[in-house]
Amino acid sequence: MQSFTTRKLPTAVALALSILSINAWSETLPEVTVKAGKIETQPVGAVAVDKAEMRRMEAATSDSASLLGNVPGVSLMGAGGVSSLPAIHGLADDRLRIKVDGMDLVSACANHMNPPLSYIDPSNVGSIQVFSGIAPVSTGGDSIGGTILANSPEPEFAAKGQGHLLKGEAGAVYRSNGDSKGLNLGATIASESLSMTYSGSTVEAGNYTAGGDFKPAGPAFVASPPGGPSMYTSTKWLDGDEVGSSMYKSTNQQLGLAVRSDNHQVDLKLGWQDIPYQGFPNQRMDMTGNESEQINLRYKGKYQWGGLEARVYNEQTRHVMNFLEDKAYWYRGNAPGMPMDTEGDNTGILVKADIAISSRDLLRVGAESQRYRLDDWWDPSGTGGMSPNTFWNINDGQRDRLGLFAEWEANWNQQWLSLLGLRGERVNMDTGTVQGYNAGYNGDASAFNNSDRSRTDNNWDMTALARYLPSNSQTVEFGYAHKTRSPNLYERYAWSTGGMAMNMVNMVGDGNGYVGNLDLKPEQANTLSATMDWHDAGQQNWGVKVTPYYTYVQDYINARRCGAGDTFMTGSPCNATNLTGANKFVFLKYVNQDARLYGIDVSGFIPLAKNTGLGNFTATGVMAYVKGKTTSDTDDDLYNIMPLNAKLAVVQRLGNWTNTIEGQFVDAKTDVSQERNELKTAGYGLLNLRASYDWKQARFDVGVENALNKLYSLPLGGAYVGQGITMPPTGGAPYGIAVPGMGRSIYAGVNVKF
Repeated sequence: MQSFTTRKLPTAVALALSILSINAWSETLPEVTVKAGKIETQPVGAVAVDKAEMRRMEAATSDSASLLGNVPGVSLMGAGGVSSLPAIHGLADDRLRIKVDGMDLVSACANHMNPPLSYIDPSNVGSIQVFSGIAPVSTGGDSIGGTILANSPEPEFAAKGQGHLLKGEAGAVYRSNGDSKGLNLGATIASESLSMTYSGSTVEAGNYTAGGDFKPAGPAFVASPPGGPSMYTSTKWLDGDEVGSSMYKSTNQQLGLAVRSDNHQVDLKLGWQDIPYQGFPNQRMDMTGNESEQINLRYKGKYQWGGLEARVYNEQTRHVMNFLEDKAYWYRGNAPGMPMDTEGDNTGILVKADIAISSRDLLRVGAESQRYRLDDWWDPSGTGGMSPNTFWNINDGQRDRLGLFAEWEANWNQQWLSLLGLRGERVNMDTGTVQGYNAGYNGDASAFNNSDRSRTDNNWDMTALARYLPSNSQTVEFGYAHKTRSPNLYERYAWSTGGMAMNMVNMVGDGNGYVGNLDLKPEQANTLSATMDWHDAGQQNWGVKVTPYYTYVQDYINARRCGAGDTFMTGSPCNATNLTGANKFVFLKYVNQDARLYGIDVSGFIPLAKNTGLGNFTATGVMAYVKGKTTSDTDDDLYNIMPLNAKLAVVQRLGNWTNTIEGQFVDAKTDVSQERNELKTAGYGLLNLRASYDWKQARFDVGVENALNKLYSLPLGGAYVGQGITMPPTGGAPYGIAVPGMGRSIYAGVNVKF
């Protein structure tokens, strides 16, 4: 298949030249004088990720979600090398509103291998805002756990009288673990009113190694029929410390065009992604292709009454899964593979205005629309159970959102600020008829096809926040939020109770199989949160933040074991044995249950020494604790809740040098979901060393992650199914091994500006 990049780049360049030719028009737009007061650009409740820290982390990671590693309350669910899933206070994936350059990107995959942050490389991240507590309604709906806003750099223009601006940056990085190599390039050419920017990056890595052997060494897989001799043996050997299916390769490109005149600006960003492969050690399938193209047009302007922003975007994804070389599917003595294809089409429109009613009051109003279409089909393979038909997992899936919001921000005096917002959303969902590989699936398919599949959810959100400044060294924020999220297409419409089909629907990497539920209700979360912030008057020398929170979720979308009453298929694993099985992978059905989550975040920094012969020394720390349980009769722990964890670091700054020694500490995970047979993990501590040197035109980074080569299991990494025969009928991958974290990795990176 010809890549999107190859097809579309010439068109993009032609469009860029066309826009640059309208320079005369852009410079003669009428002048608009702004008389309104200053509008607050930093939303209430947001935490901005430090830009200098992001630049230093570029050399250590190709996973943009990892840039959030030091944000209080944020943890990462393991997935592919560029596809980690952020969790905020125990709520992850679709429960978060994640926007990239203002686009609500959707993971077009039954395993959620292509989450929103996987579509932007760390080298192209200009800013990240995280609402880890209560998110204002203006930052998006259809979520219950917080908001993440990631943006590429804003367009740059030549200064008045400068004439033209020409600048660029190129970088390279190497990481020893997995033999990872990456390159990035960015360039800008601009006048005072026109700007064109290009950014591109590529990275490639092999399997990473753990800090020691966590399994026996041997061939990646040996395929044998039950009770019979070996029929198929892998030619690839995996050492005991090698994490199978953790290799990846990714290329991202973006072309940005911008026109401005006085108080008005129009931006056009064209993006392309090509991931030819990405292994997933906690999924039974691997990504064997992900191509995406994005068109993102934005207008923003300032008027006498305030500011206006409008955006329209379209993102198309072509996603393919199969087995990479560390995995196999056994059937009748061979390993034919299992092709799975997905196409997603995502179109969105946003219009919002900031209206300065008075010097005290600011009103934000807006409307947002999203149209999403998804097809998920599996071509026949071989001559047995995966033939002769194409399996339609989701056929013409439709999920459309329409939202309206209004938000009132009032600066009552120098001490008090309040924010009150209301949002209404209508979510319409539907899907076409389906079919299985053969007649064995007809029972489930007929029951699904004969059902009323159309669903409409009328959801509402409300936030009430207040900020109080009792002194110039203390800030208090507190509030309440009611947030609602409708199920995604897989949670509602995945229909087959065949063991293989259910194993293909797994968005959390626990090794289990899942089937959807047409009767799911939207989740409704009620959150109370407060943040106490003590700091010096200038908020530069020291500070401590403490954030306790409590969330009660009505109709939390959880899962229970499926039984005979959940299937119309002969031979389905939804049976009595599945209901009672322990210490094995199981099969589950999405259901609504009430749940509660509560916890506390603590973060701070304090100087240890200043103006010494060795520079300035600062101590930093982040600690987080969260507990999540259902409130049903099962009283089960929620899945993938991060145990008590902390990071403590000492940062030295001497001239152009910034050096960091960091300890990362994680408690044992013993509170696990019994329904899912979730794996427990032991506690651990890691030592990380980092150094960077900044010149005016260059930056050099070097470091060692997991310097002591500690062997440990990722608490949110899921179950290890990264090698072997990952599917029935031979029983699949062995139960009981958690995905290990990466062993020692030495990295170095250089960026040069020109």
